[in-house]
Amino acid sequence: MSHSQSSTLAAAAEDRLRREIFDGQLPPGTRLAEAAEARRLGVSRVPVREAFAALERDGLLEFTETGRTVVKKLTPQDFEELFALRLLLEPSAARAAFPLSQKHRLLLEENLSATRNAKTLDEVTRLDLEFHQLIVAASGNARLLKLWRSLRSELELWLGYLHRQHRDQDLNTRVGTAGSHEEILLCFQTRSAPACEKLMREHILGWREWLPLSDENPSK
Repeated sequence: MSHSQSSTLAAAAEDRLRREIFDGQLPPGTRLAEAAEARRLGVSRVPVREAFAALERDGLLEFTETGRTVVKKLTPQDFEELFALRLLLEPSAARAAFPLSQKHRLLLEENLSATRNAKTLDEVTRLDLEFHQLIVAASGNARLLKLWRSLRSELELWLGYLHRQHRDQDLNTRVGTAGSHEEILLCFQTRSAPACEKLMREHILGWREWLPLSDENPSK
């Protein structure tokens, strides 16, 4: 097998495992074995090993002292750290992104339309984070974007869990997400850089209010 073929198989294995972790098919604490996953995914152990390494770097898997590979259990402390970093990065990114270029305005409008029409909570979660990443990208600060992207996988893991908690309480997560994002986009279109920074801070602070829903470990 060539290196390029191996890389392609590893990328496919990584993508499938990532989606299964995000949608809860592989809940936190699940043990994964190279040989078993290779058989299940229909590949050799090498692509699986590479996929495991990539997912570990993204904070979705962890390697225990005994050599086991498990889906990472994110704790309330992890949430607090992610929350603090979002609060540090995103309001300043919103301020720097003002005024939005036509390109970024159109991308955010397309994201909003897709969110309103999303069929699953997984789609809502992905589109939610995409909306925020677009704003960080619009700031023009490449290092800020790199830092935000380094958090993306863990954010998607947590946000997917929180969205499922809201679903269990019969809350319309899709409508709520689209509505709050529409307010942010309107702020960019009609107000000022400080106003966008303030609204983004309030938006992230609202995310903090979800933490009591996650006092139980996501694996339960």
